[in-house]
Amino acid sequence: MKYYIIAGERSGDLHASNLIKQLRLKDSDAQIRGWGGEMMQEAGMELVHHYQEMAFMGFAEVFSNLRKILGFLKECKADIKQYQPDVVILVDYAGFNLRIARFAKKLGIKVFYYISPKVWAWNQGRANTIKKLVDRMFVIMPFEEDFYQRFDYKVDYVGNPVNDSVTDHVANPDFRTKNKLYNNKPIIALLPGSRSQEIENMLDVMLSVLPSFRDYQFVVAGVSNFTPEYYEQYNKDKNIKIIYDQTYDLLSHATAALVTSGTATLETALFDVPQVVCYKTSPVSYFIGKMVIKVPYISLVNLIADKPVVTELIQDDFTAKRIVAELKQILFDKVAMKKQKDGYKLVREKIGEFRTAERAAELMVNYLQEK
Repeated sequence: MKYYIIAGERSGDLHASNLIKQLRLKDSDAQIRGWGGEMMQEAGMELVHHYQEMAFMGFAEVFSNLRKILGFLKECKADIKQYQPDVVILVDYAGFNLRIARFAKKLGIKVFYYISPKVWAWNQGRANTIKKLVDRMFVIMPFEEDFYQRFDYKVDYVGNPVNDSVTDHVANPDFRTKNKLYNNKPIIALLPGSRSQEIENMLDVMLSVLPSFRDYQFVVAGVSNFTPEYYEQYNKDKNIKIIYDQTYDLLSHATAALVTSGTATLETALFDVPQVVCYKTSPVSYFIGKMVIKVPYISLVNLIADKPVVTELIQDDFTAKRIVAELKQILFDKVAMKKQKDGYKLVREKIGEFRTAERAAELMVNYLQEK
């Protein structure tokens, strides 16, 4: 069968790449083309466009790049029409992918969605749109089954791929030596995100707290999409280490972490690392977000636990003073640390044990063969 897959960010690239590997195992005749990243390409997909070209965050940022996004949509639609896949598989990235879902549906092409858009967070009425446009939805958050049930839409919970990735990870015992880190200093990991907008909003403030923690070494989780020179502009204190594409090894060795809200908050929790969640965007995007977001938390940890497990420092609360106070609490207050780790245990229980990509691929191939 012919598959067309679209992912619009780094985490989507990772999860889609694992899905592609499983699809090729379940369907020996699989032909796969799409939009994503190098991980999807390495897994066997013919790459049309890299997600970096269309990674815009926030309402204001999307609006200012609207012409470019519309151009990508037009190109993607033309490519799907020419390729004529048996199914279009969409991975999160709602603004772009729901438009593609509508287009594919009109052409009579099956539409599967792997990793639901966060419609439960804002504009919940879009669940009705998804119900009309998406033939099968494969969700990775345990609360999403109940959410969609409210709209009389049956979805498949396939577990969470982050849990699989963390469980499968084997820490490099030579991590400190390889990266020239001190053996006698505990590590505070900084995860500023994988998009330029996130890094530019977050990293300077995260690094500003270093003078309060001289007994620790700060290590930035960099991604190789950006040059060392890009990160070095933030490295005003030369004691800071920047490592690339080793986030899981970093978390395996970290004592605590400052984490930009996103998938990384869940990864950090599953590695059992105490964390402070941070988030800042443009004033316009924040103002709009405050009006439309319908959930009480922004971090996946708190959303899954359905209670405040980790502290969230959002927008005006994201200051050096607040970071220092919260970081000291999870480093030195044993009661606070235990409370957070008990919350992590609850998160793991709610997620459950699945082989997510394998389960999703098996269901997808079976659903397609049913026709």
